[in-house]
Amino acid sequence: MPTLNIHHAENLTLLRRWPDASFELVYIDPPFNTGRDQSRRRLKTVRDDDGDRTGFGGRRYRTEEIGRQAFADAFDDYLAFLEPRLREAHRLLTPTGSLMLHLDFREVHYAKVLLDGIFGRDSFVNEIIWSYDYGGRSKKRWSPKHDNILWYARTPDDYTYRYDDIDRIPYMAPGLVGPEKAARGKTPTDSWWHTIVSPTGKERTGYPTQKPLGILERIIRVHSNPGDTVLDFFAGSGTTGEAAMKHDRSAVLVDENPEAIEVMVQRLAKFEPVVHHEDDQRASA
Repeated sequence: MPTLNIHHAENLTLLRRWPDASFELVYIDPPFNTGRDQSRRRLKTVRDDDGDRTGFGGRRYRTEEIGRQAFADAFDDYLAFLEPRLREAHRLLTPTGSLMLHLDFREVHYAKVLLDGIFGRDSFVNEIIWSYDYGGRSKKRWSPKHDNILWYARTPDDYTYRYDDIDRIPYMAPGLVGPEKAARGKTPTDSWWHTIVSPTGKERTGYPTQKPLGILERIIRVHSNPGDTVLDFFAGSGTTGEAAMKHDRSAVLVDENPEAIEVMVQRLAKFEPVVHHEDDQRASA
């Protein structure tokens, strides 16, 4: 049976405790070094004839803030922060394991050079572009609407890639490929179109930088095997844990933000997670 462990801890200290080759897949979505605080407000609406918004049937509602979640996303030397953690990720991977590093345009180029030095340039397999179309538009440049996911294999010619488990997507011009292929769909390329987490959807936790479950499910289905253990040491809202448990993989989630731990424990309660706190010296994978 897959297991779910949540660690409230500073990740580098914890990573150094664990033995080599402990995990088959490491996915991390670290802070992007945007230079500003990341925050999300949680709101609810209450019936109020003098409220600030109009709903169905002309009824008036008042908006109330019920909480706010935030973290600082600014580093004087981002690569100095990231490098020791990436070295631990490399050490912790099994011989057929993979690292998926999720960043955006600000730091991804520098991170790739760093990873080339840690894993070796021949261990770089793909840069996946996750594109989405939501939010405002800049009038001064092409609006950035994508993230970058760097895939590095622990062993360049021997890694897990479950091609038959890739979810298929519709052809853009189904009439050109015939009814059989159109019905089957096609496998995605290294450019993935996927909506962000809907601000009003059931998946939404309200945690800043939450990533869509669909993105993590694709990664976990293809880059790990049932029964494997997946590590995410910038776990945030716990999307990696939910995707892993849904697909018969164990997960180890680490975050030092108490708000993240609170969100994960609530979100993942149905999987009966074991929660470890940083003063628990017995913390283990």
